[in-house]
Amino acid sequence: MDNSEIVDILELTGRLMELHDADAFRVRAYQTAAFNLDKTTEHLAQLSAADLIKLPGVGKMMAGKIREMVETGRLQDLDELLARTPEGVLEMFKIKGLGVKKIKTIWQELGIDNPRDLKIACENGQIARIKGFGEKMQEKILQSLEFMQSQSGKVRMDRAEALANVLRDELLTHFARVEISGQVRRQAQEVDTIQLLIETPDPVAAQRELSELSFLTQHEALSSPFAWRGEMQGSDVRIELLLYPKNQIDQRLFVYTATEPHLTQTGPTGQTLLQVALTQPAATEDEIYRRAGLPYIVPEMRENAHAFDWASRHTNDELVTWEDLRGILHNHSTWSDGKHTVEQMALHCRELGFQYFGIADHSQTASYAKGLDESRVRQQQEEIDRLNAQFGPSFRIFKGTESDILSDGSLDFEEETLASFDYVVASVHQNLTMSLEKATTRLLRAIENPYTTILGHPTGRLLLAREGYPIDHRAIIDACAEHQVVIEINASPYRLDIDWQWIDYAMEQGVMLSINPDAHEMAGLLDMRYGLAVGRKGGLTRKMTFNALSLREMNTYLRERKRKLSK
Repeated sequence: MDNSEIVDILELTGRLMELHDADAFRVRAYQTAAFNLDKTTEHLAQLSAADLIKLPGVGKMMAGKIREMVETGRLQDLDELLARTPEGVLEMFKIKGLGVKKIKTIWQELGIDNPRDLKIACENGQIARIKGFGEKMQEKILQSLEFMQSQSGKVRMDRAEALANVLRDELLTHFARVEISGQVRRQAQEVDTIQLLIETPDPVAAQRELSELSFLTQHEALSSPFAWRGEMQGSDVRIELLLYPKNQIDQRLFVYTATEPHLTQTGPTGQTLLQVALTQPAATEDEIYRRAGLPYIVPEMRENAHAFDWASRHTNDELVTWEDLRGILHNHSTWSDGKHTVEQMALHCRELGFQYFGIADHSQTASYAKGLDESRVRQQQEEIDRLNAQFGPSFRIFKGTESDILSDGSLDFEEETLASFDYVVASVHQNLTMSLEKATTRLLRAIENPYTTILGHPTGRLLLAREGYPIDHRAIIDACAEHQVVIEINASPYRLDIDWQWIDYAMEQGVMLSINPDAHEMAGLLDMRYGLAVGRKGGLTRKMTFNALSLREMNTYLRERKRKLSK
């Protein structure tokens, strides 16, 4: 059992205790332990009860509960609470903006114990009539329910990739060739079907072998002799396993990787890509594009026909690669809500082969994330100066902040403090419910601030969990071009924001993009690969990638920017 599983169990137990009116002290004990342990770098499962007690937020009782989980794989307190809780109420916990107290009120006063009945109650106006709710809360709940319903059965890119890799590796112990295809190969940011192609000369025997795999559950009504469809243990995302002979695998890999708008693109031969592929069953992907008279498009970009417009202006060699990235900006440490120190994060960044590391801990308004006030900013910068002296000239930590964009669009520090940073990431974290006009105006004012270097996660979205606030993307990008502000591709698989579909427009306007992991721990630095994937999907070139600048180039860029500000 890893740390995240332990924290999830503690958190759920605390919420269910609160739901069932358990002793307030015990509720707080679970909540405090979950909050503190979420940030620990210790391997909880390896600690004795005596060692667990030494950790912040863990008392003797909680240490015993953690050992119970590790040794038995269960927690009796949680099992008893789950037995008393309708499954639908647990689903209601997923609704954004609906806390335990409100769920308890809805359940107790209206007898509603599932999202479907809650939606009906919202549509009938029942929720608005509950004391403390009202029309606005009812509308927010309804919007959250509709969004949650639209995302049902989907997983994020990182989860889909992990599931596909596990499934492929297992299937390769049974079959000679297995290829990941479809949405996962296209690096889609949200995936509703994990699709793999299996090479087999005998589909009947292959189906029989698949039916014997205990971790797969087949939906026979949706399957066919050449297609196994069902689910994989531990996930409700659809699994599709397509069976083809050796001489058709490459052709089918091409067909199933691309979307219909891409496949229907017509070349100078008058044939579509799909027509060429279907008449050349043994052709490779390169051959299919060549015979259609069209440029080869990398798998990530096979979402639509726009890739061919991009290809008329660029070559695939221009696309940014992992090897092109020289540094990692927008990261957090234990100074705010990160798990590792600045030194640990920077050392790991250097170990990964990068030339620079940019810290960007939260600003003072973000009290929920231990945001830094001016005094702590100075202390952190003194620490960074000491570390940079130790690192020498070949590696550098850049002093940054992730400054909250306040409701009026201003940044979260006075000018003197803003001027002390090497760079500033400006992001919205609070008061997210905004109209398009209000959100756009708020961001525009932040972009106009001369100290804003990078616009962070522009829409504030959380994939599969929260829609972003609406913004006028063209107006925002145009303003960034005017004020020489870089736009972030937030590489966290929970965000992937700015959306890839706006990358080409940004580049056309001369706006650089920075692939930033928003890392809160050392392992989070590798989230860069998800940002790289969606960057390539949008056609991001090496030339327009901010953190593809070398250490020397980044130093020059930031110093020149500060020089202009000091005038």
